[in-house]
Amino acid sequence: MSELLPIKYYHVVFTVPAELRPLVMGNRKALFDLIFESAHYTLLKLGRDPRWLGAQLGIISILHTHGQELTFHPHIHCIVSGGGIDDDGKWKANRRDDDSFLFPRRVMEKMYKAYFLKRTMSMLGDGDLVVDGLDVKSTIDTVRYKKWNVYAKAPFAGPSQIIEYLGRYTHKVAITAHRIKEITETDITFRYKDYADKNTVKEMALSHAEFAKRFEQHILPYRFVKIRHCGFLSHRNKTARMKDLHAQMSLPPPMPKVSISTALRVMLKTGIDIHLCSVCKRGRMIHEHTLIMYNGELRDVTTLRNRGSPTINQSR
Repeated sequence: MSELLPIKYYHVVFTVPAELRPLVMGNRKALFDLIFESAHYTLLKLGRDPRWLGAQLGIISILHTHGQELTFHPHIHCIVSGGGIDDDGKWKANRRDDDSFLFPRRVMEKMYKAYFLKRTMSMLGDGDLVVDGLDVKSTIDTVRYKKWNVYAKAPFAGPSQIIEYLGRYTHKVAITAHRIKEITETDITFRYKDYADKNTVKEMALSHAEFAKRFEQHILPYRFVKIRHCGFLSHRNKTARMKDLHAQMSLPPPMPKVSISTALRVMLKTGIDIHLCSVCKRGRMIHEHTLIMYNGELRDVTTLRNRGSPTINQSR
């Protein structure tokens, strides 16, 4: 909430053609990164162009890899500010504020496709991509002359809708439990929306093996960051930038970030109070010393004092 401004925010979705999905599947980290990179390049490049805005946009991007049927469908949702910061750090409002899109779709599609294919060819030339069993040359030739879809969705109605959207989609898994209707000894039946049939809600039954196979496709690479910020929302010096923007717009200072301790996070997620004595279940445990590793050996002990009980020395 502290990063949202009283401006219009646009919703843009970048995807890749179906022909490229096998290549993405075999090189998920590299090509997921490239989808982010290509989408950000397109939006920031057009934002910097004086014909459209002439300023640096603020962008929040979220990676989705699945469709309603658990198929592999990697795409990036971008929340884009309707305005940006010029070279002097001054706010510049979007000239096309009455429009339902920030930039023309066809311009975004061509720029996004050109950048993605150029970087893909470069990585292929450097041997950075796994292409076993794939006819990459034929695939590239096919998608080179194909129209790539960039979906410019309706702008968000306001900050509350953005927060609601982020809350629904940022940390969900490929399928939520309420969509699963039945589990038998052989099949799993779940609900899905058929977008090709006017968003009609239908049901699909898959074998356990097929369901697990589809679900597995959406487990992200280890420590992969699926939510990213760029432009004036990039993390470096963001607090100072947002404070300056609030001052320029005569807004109250940004709300301070909430700091949550490890003990409180554990309590919220598990209901366990890590400060409660594990022996008597009444005393409070207080950390007094820290274990020190010196030349491969522990040279100190952690001493825990239980209020109302003798001191307990625990050597680990």
